[in-house]
Amino acid sequence: MNQELIFKLKSICFDENYSPSDSTRLTTNFANLARGTSRQLNLRNTLEMINNRFNNLAQWDNALGDRYAVELEIISVEISLGSGSSETAFPLIEMLNTSILDKKANKRIDGIVGNNFSSYVRDYDFSILLPSFNVDRSEFSIPDDFGDLHGKLFQQFSCSSTYKQRFSKPPVICISVSTSKTYQRTLNQHPVLGIEYQQNELSPTDRYFAKMGMQVRFFMPHNGVAPLAYYFYGDLLGDYTNLELISTISTMETFQKIYRPEIYNANSAAGRLYRPSLECQDYSSTQIVYDREERTQLAVNQGKFAQEHFINPYKNLLEQWVTDFAH
Repeated sequence: MNQELIFKLKSICFDENYSPSDSTRLTTNFANLARGTSRQLNLRNTLEMINNRFNNLAQWDNALGDRYAVELEIISVEISLGSGSSETAFPLIEMLNTSILDKKANKRIDGIVGNNFSSYVRDYDFSILLPSFNVDRSEFSIPDDFGDLHGKLFQQFSCSSTYKQRFSKPPVICISVSTSKTYQRTLNQHPVLGIEYQQNELSPTDRYFAKMGMQVRFFMPHNGVAPLAYYFYGDLLGDYTNLELISTISTMETFQKIYRPEIYNANSAAGRLYRPSLECQDYSSTQIVYDREERTQLAVNQGKFAQEHFINPYKNLLEQWVTDFAH
């Protein structure tokens, strides 16, 4: 493939004044919170929950529980095929980057990039490609090359000079556990990540992230009620500091309490064997407005956008690039 993949980063602060730009994926969870009449209160309460959870987990030398604050930045990644001109740029990925403000030491500490992860190409894969592949099939099936393009694009980005100039460590993506799998508590316990769980088999999401070159582990933090899924490169427990890990836990557990309160704001914690369910009624509401149904509808629309503006126009080039990448 003669044309080079060129990545460009953009960033915007995620605070109580955040307003999604025209180019932001509306299915992005943080964008959903920042819309409607409750937008500023939503954001203020979300950030307060994150800070409270961070200080709850970072208790050492923090007697009043107010030493730290988490600052969030939305990282948008655009891709260009060849020239890099804005006319050919396509919005590829959005992630959250965390920073930690240590008010006692009066310094800012780098956190982890990744966290909440969204992608137009993933919307295309799950909302357009997969349903069409199964239209005439009696049993649900996944094509062998499902996620190949998305996975290789993400690996190329995470290894690029664009990424390395901005971030010193590989990304960690943290999402909800799968409602179709069962998780078993292990004896392994980390001082920050908490109790490790293992699943009975890989989920389609796990396999999709594996195409991105990422491993998965599941941990339920102290005072948490359900394990979180962490997708990572390298050594999750050894490559990141406690404060870095806490920045991801506090951010993503808060978002999951809002998005999936049936699992992450349940009134009883996961037991030795755990099967998460969105049908659970024994949970508490965060009172933060989030439209889960709208997000599902928008995923289809934005999958069609990816198909029209990226997948179809560059089909031959992308297929050749995937082949070249494999070799």
